[in-house]
Amino acid sequence: MLHLTKRSVGCLLSRRAGLALTNSGARMSSHDHHEVSNNLDVSQPMYSDRVDTPLPDRPWKDVLDSTDKSLKQKGPWTALSKEEKIALYRLKFNHTYPEMKRPSHEWKTVIGGMFIFFGITGLLVFWQCHYGVAG
Repeated sequence: MLHLTKRSVGCLLSRRAGLALTNSGARMSSHDHHEVSNNLDVSQPMYSDRVDTPLPDRPWKDVLDSTDKSLKQKGPWTALSKEEKIALYRLKFNHTYPEMKRPSHEWKTVIGGMFIFFGITGLLVFWQCHYGVAG
């Protein structure tokens, strides 16, 4: 059975109280000198560029400056020039579908990592076959 003496119980309690005091002191002092990190509030609508979700929860630019506001007030869509249409589109969306579907070059990194792994493994097998102790 577990048997604790008075001395070991007192030692454990004093150590625990000391840790609690130092931890709480460290926590309190850290708030005095450093900023608290900002956590992302996922309960609010967020913007995301996804091919499978064409309409994001909120527009790309939330805060509009005077040029953006004047662009929105310009009139019907047919009266706008091509550049104005693109600028108005960019207020709502960050990327177009062709930009989102553009292939990435991540496959090169994956293939390169595989070749490095296979090369090191081949060297280890060669080393074991050539210099290893035969059973």
